[in-house]
Amino acid sequence: QVQLVESGGGLVQAGGSLTLTCAASGGTFSSHSMGWFRQAPGKEREVVAVISRLGGSTRLADSVKGRFTISRDNAKNTVSLQMNSLKPEDTAVYYCAAARSNYVMGPSSVGEYAYWGQGTQVTVSV
Repeated sequence: QVQLVESGGGLVQAGGSLTLTCAASGGTFSSHSMGWFRQAPGKEREVVAVISRLGGSTRLADSVKGRFTISRDNAKNTVSLQMNSLKPEDTAVYYCAAARSNYVMGPSSVGEYAYWGQGTQVTVSV
């Protein structure tokens, strides 16, 4: 059983930056590829970024390429999302999630993630 706790959300002006961090406990963190998702009001949860078990491979949604970076530190059991050049359309609740242990690389489907954090709000003002 993996417990995930996100932090780092908040209110930022457009063009600003935030770094989200997800701390994991329980289970074996390096056994799970990880993902960051977001959900805006009235919209479905969508994948933002995924990273492989050892961090050597990442994939970003087209909407955030060039602006967001995902990374992980298996020694500290953390995964981070560095968000630059934020836009109002990035406003959402951001969740980190741990994929089922058979995935080497983070899948994009919400249903393939076994463990979720409680989410952290990111609000980008104009």
